[in-house]
Amino acid sequence: MVEFALPKNSRVTPGKKHPAPETATSTKTFEVYRYDPNSGENPRLDSYEVDLGSCGPMVLDALLKIKNEVDSTLTLRRSCREGICGSCAMNIDGTNTLACLKPIGEVSGKVRVYPLPHMPVVKDLVPDLSQVYRQYASIEPWMKAAPPAEADRERRQSPEDRAKLDGPSDCILCACCSTACPSYWWNGDRYLGPAVLLQAYRWIADSRDEASDERLSDLDDTFKLYRCHTIMNCTKTCPKGLNPAQAIGEIKKLIASRE
Repeated sequence: MVEFALPKNSRVTPGKKHPAPETATSTKTFEVYRYDPNSGENPRLDSYEVDLGSCGPMVLDALLKIKNEVDSTLTLRRSCREGICGSCAMNIDGTNTLACLKPIGEVSGKVRVYPLPHMPVVKDLVPDLSQVYRQYASIEPWMKAAPPAEADRERRQSPEDRAKLDGPSDCILCACCSTACPSYWWNGDRYLGPAVLLQAYRWIADSRDEASDERLSDLDDTFKLYRCHTIMNCTKTCPKGLNPAQAIGEIKKLIASRE
């Protein structure tokens, strides 16, 4: 379970209750975090009774039903609905995950939905991920290599080398792992966090990239890399089943092997 932390100097108060229609035969209660920083009001938990008989199976289906049919002021991010874009990353039932991949049936009792923890809140379930994206840009996530001899040809790679990218290349930058990491909570301004370090490893492990030494030298920093204390929250919470902690360990080993 990933403990959710509230914005500083605020407390959640009970919010509005929205009962299900009288015709509903099977209902589920969703307690949803509501907060508008511009309002000057404390965060609150609004309660919505959702008719499961007219709702899809995933938490995202319920949230969209709430927004479309009950309360249009609810703010959330979503796009692909297939676990590919990472837009609907939230804290659901105490765990960071994707709302489009979280079955309602897996949650016993009320479904509690919060934004990703320890990040500034733009509004309701939308966190401000600007810091994560700036850190992602800082690792220069593109291939660095001299032009090939024949510009119209592919950069070839053996199946064995390509297999090394399985996993790291599947990261969708949803930030579930970084926002579940205590080291990132306390040092997020300088520690890159598991999401960005997993992406960094993706390029270091790519046999076609010619800047591995440069990349490793840039990461060899007390805060950028070594704030990781192998707590493993990142691997436990990843909705794609990836292992950021292992990638961080591989980076550390590569740096140590150069010394």
